[in-house]
Amino acid sequence: MIPPNSLVFVIDDDASVRKGLSRLLRSAGYKSEIFSSAADFLARSPHPGPCCVIVDVRMPGLNGIDVQEALIQRRREEQLIFITGHGNMPMCARVIKAGAVDFLPKPFRNAELLQCIGRTLMRSADQRSCAAEKGKARGLLDLLTPREFEVMQLVTTGLLNKQIAGELGTKEKTVKVHRGRLMQKLRVRSVAELVHLTQKASIAPFAGHRTKV
Repeated sequence: MIPPNSLVFVIDDDASVRKGLSRLLRSAGYKSEIFSSAADFLARSPHPGPCCVIVDVRMPGLNGIDVQEALIQRRREEQLIFITGHGNMPMCARVIKAGAVDFLPKPFRNAELLQCIGRTLMRSADQRSCAAEKGKARGLLDLLTPREFEVMQLVTTGLLNKQIAGELGTKEKTVKVHRGRLMQKLRVRSVAELVHLTQKASIAPFAGHRTKV
């Protein structure tokens, strides 16, 4: 199944490769955009939906590895599939370690590439879904006052209101009020739900400091 609003990019300086991949992607039902240079691709604004980039390793000017490094520096989320007729194991290990989905030597089978594209787009869709959930969770946490955030961090460690009051140097009834307000703002009804929310937001567990991260 092709994720909604997905797009496949192809970057290759070889016109015959571009033509062949364009035809293959169209026959498989994928929407695509084709580029003859990495610079042209990087000048394009990021696609808002799931996407993958099929990029040749060796090209005039910016090469495939340059593309990967540029995307990482810009904190862009495109998933990469490298294709090359001049690859080696160290190069493969390098790009995979940096986050590429696959590294296919030319010539490759069409079925192999299509399977890789399918996996890559699903990975992109999952990544974007997680990012959206993280953004939503962080948006809720931003509603908290600094004191409510402190109380929240301590609540997630399993402390009781009395223990939290002792930690913060305040009264138990004050902690109870803060706790009720933060649970309401965050739309959670239990400590388990609260912990799950902080995990979605990638908030570090309480470790003796009480500041937002």
